Amino acid sequence: MSAIMTEEEHKHLRRVEGDLPPTPPETEDGEASCPDPADYPLPPPTSIPTKVLDPDKKTPDHHVPRDPRLIRLTGVHPFNVEAPLSDLYNEGFLTSPELFYVRNHGAVPEVKDEDIPDWEFTVEGLVENPLKLTLRELLAEYDQITCPITLVCAGNRRKEQNQVRKTKGFSWGAAGVSTALFTGVVMADVLKRAKPTKRARYVCMEGADKLPNGYYGTSVKLNWVMDPERGMMLAHMMNGEMLRPDHGKPLRVVIPGQIGGRSVKWLKKITITDVPSDNWYHIYDNRVLPTSVSPEESANNPAWWRDERYAIYDLSTNSAIAYPAHEEQLCVVGAPENYRVKGYAYGGGGRRVTRVEVSIDKGKTWRLGKIDYAEDRYREAGEHQLFGATLDMTWRESSFCWCFWNIDVPVAELKDAKDILVRAMDESMNVQPRDMYWSVLGMMNNPWYRITISHENDYLRFEHPTQPALMPGGWMERVKNAGGNLMNGYWGEKIDGEDAEQPVKEAATEVGMTKDGLDRPVTIDELRKHDSEKEPWFVVNGEVYDGTPFLNEHPGGAQSIVSAAGMDSSDEFMAIHSETAKAMMKTYHIGSLNEAARAILGEGEVQPDPNAAPRPTFLDPRSWSRATLHSKTTVSWDTRIFTFKLEHEDQILGLPTGQHLMIRLRDPVTREAIIRSYTPISQTCKKGYLDVLVKVYFDTKERKGGKMTKAMDALPIGHFADFKGPIGKFEYLGRGRCTVNGAERFVRQFVMICGGSGITPIYQVFRAIMQDAADKTKCVVLNGNRLVEDILCKEDLDRFAADPGNEQKCKLLYTLTQAPEGWKGLKGRIAGPLLGEHAHRENFKTDALVLICGPEALEKSVHLALKEQGWPDSDVLFF
Repeated sequence: MSAIMTEEEHKHLRRVEGDLPPTPPETEDGEASCPDPADYPLPPPTSIPTKVLDPDKKTPDHHVPRDPRLIRLTGVHPFNVEAPLSDLYNEGFLTSPELFYVRNHGAVPEVKDEDIPDWEFTVEGLVENPLKLTLRELLAEYDQITCPITLVCAGNRRKEQNQVRKTKGFSWGAAGVSTALFTGVVMADVLKRAKPTKRARYVCMEGADKLPNGYYGTSVKLNWVMDPERGMMLAHMMNGEMLRPDHGKPLRVVIPGQIGGRSVKWLKKITITDVPSDNWYHIYDNRVLPTSVSPEESANNPAWWRDERYAIYDLSTNSAIAYPAHEEQLCVVGAPENYRVKGYAYGGGGRRVTRVEVSIDKGKTWRLGKIDYAEDRYREAGEHQLFGATLDMTWRESSFCWCFWNIDVPVAELKDAKDILVRAMDESMNVQPRDMYWSVLGMMNNPWYRITISHENDYLRFEHPTQPALMPGGWMERVKNAGGNLMNGYWGEKIDGEDAEQPVKEAATEVGMTKDGLDRPVTIDELRKHDSEKEPWFVVNGEVYDGTPFLNEHPGGAQSIVSAAGMDSSDEFMAIHSETAKAMMKTYHIGSLNEAARAILGEGEVQPDPNAAPRPTFLDPRSWSRATLHSKTTVSWDTRIFTFKLEHEDQILGLPTGQHLMIRLRDPVTREAIIRSYTPISQTCKKGYLDVLVKVYFDTKERKGGKMTKAMDALPIGHFADFKGPIGKFEYLGRGRCTVNGAERFVRQFVMICGGSGITPIYQVFRAIMQDAADKTKCVVLNGNRLVEDILCKEDLDRFAADPGNEQKCKLLYTLTQAPEGWKGLKGRIAGPLLGEHAHRENFKTDALVLICGPEALEKSVHLALKEQGWPDSDVLFF
């Protein structure tokens, strides 16, 4: 078998094992005769990952290929991820395995292909007939079923709770939910053969994932397993293919309607008992303690964890808004009459979502959304074969899946609104609460989902509550940073002209993480001697800790400590760990980085492995790569060219023409991470170095300057910066060919409009066209600035325009708002009159595209003017 079997390969295995009938007879036209599946959803297109990502290569998961789009929530290892919310929603009702969320407590068990048919699990305990079954026997001896099931992590939306007060859990966004077609055996059928005794009450399950506190395990009630309406199964396929490693290959439990933590992966043992599981992870995970229990109290009193009343099983009713997306902008000028707000909702315990309501007046009034229950279409299809198993939803009344909802809201009403709220209700009239129920583990978070609306001239900007993991952004972060009390009943904001309450101070004071009186400086050489698994030292906020004594106790496994060895893990540690974990750090405190070490290490950022094979390409879209500042060239009083040296002299940057990269630095005062996007001006084929043109925004009496540009200006020669990319929706392929959002199009004429440092992405495309004599694409460049000295890249632009070979394809126009005497160029702002004269739509052929980059005010005004002059949005692209 291949590492991941196709549907046909999986069917073939089952036929040769004798548990599937021969291939169905063909009709005269060669098509197999089978029931019409009606209109139910089939799996979305899938692209099976084949590459092990760089962050995973030095972890126990070095054998697992993964999709780079997934957002890592717990650092490098263990692998806990969710998809970007928009990508998840856009896939539709069913989620591809590569974007399906992953919750791993430790390393993924490596299962060789040849061992899959002999994968073995047991059924033991309070049974009359103990069983030992292989996957081959499970396929051959039991009826196979297929059905759609939504799985949800109990931590879904936890980042919102972590904004209020740090819980013991890491920061899930709103995409810890996914749906797939699972194929396998009804779990009750297996247990019936084992014959539980009269004392049997619970089904305990254990996986093959070895963790610091034993193997992962949990339990559910036996009567739930035996109830056909509960739909619990042992699955070996997902969306018609063999389970992938992160999802339990080759066998897992799937429990609809309950938290994902009950669906044990890599199943090895089922034990029937008269009491709930005594597994460490069943007791100390997946619980909602009373909100009055602090992290300290929960750590000091184990009785809280052993109280089965606080264990969570059925999911709580929940919903989220997918569109408007976070940071989406809506131009109200010329907008459609209605905007379609849409998202997902789910219930728990098989209960159906019966109502989704939306409010745009802070919950004073509600309007009903339309619900699409795609799960119903499987019921309507009747009984038939799918993926070599029986799909029969006709008799089942339980709802195992999420639903999608939408509602059309008049744009005229959105213009007067400050937020959009959504809440869902299930058939038991369980409705999402208005307010959050904070708890130590941060689980089952399900208050109304709220996005805010900012009004900026003719634009509406939408902001979700949070962004997952360490990603910055969200109205909750903004409100908290401004001193608002997120639990004041008004989302920390003012309402009806009254001041919001003052923030309530948390009961827990700042937790000390260092030993009192310890004054031991640690050099960079000492730290680097402890960057392996033998004696891993790591840095948090400039303090050095020895992780060696904690290797066997860490809940995330030893690898999570080893991965941080010799580096700074401040951001991740402070964001992920609870007060309890922070208080434990005193025990492992060694000393403090000395000043020289801080300067070299940047307070602990990971250093490139000198023994690693040199990469031909510097940039990686999912991992930060480090380059050293080689030189600074002063262009003007406020403009610099920063030249960075790559990892080796033969390495190319790897940035396609028209795309950009992200640079990460730390604020020289607060040390907070600062990330911004830039387009280098160096040639894309340049080896060993990259040049970034930056306009520095200094502090003035009127306003604060730019965090990033000031940090860049303060960066000393020989210091480093981190880079990630490429990113961007546009790529110029050459000779008129380009892609926009992955779709290729041909362009005969570009209108390039820019201002200030917005010239850099424009310049990159312009240069590529002008340097290629065979490229006949025409360019009109309209470059607006205040003074002559503000025109960046002017010498190069003029040189390209003056080239005799470019006369027919280049029109270069400068305009100044404060033009000196004798200025021969244009005067004034780039607005309607200038655009009407030089960029009116009727003066260009159909194969034309406008590229815009500049200050936000310029982009918005230019956009409106272009729309008035006949340019459709499909022909206008903002860098």
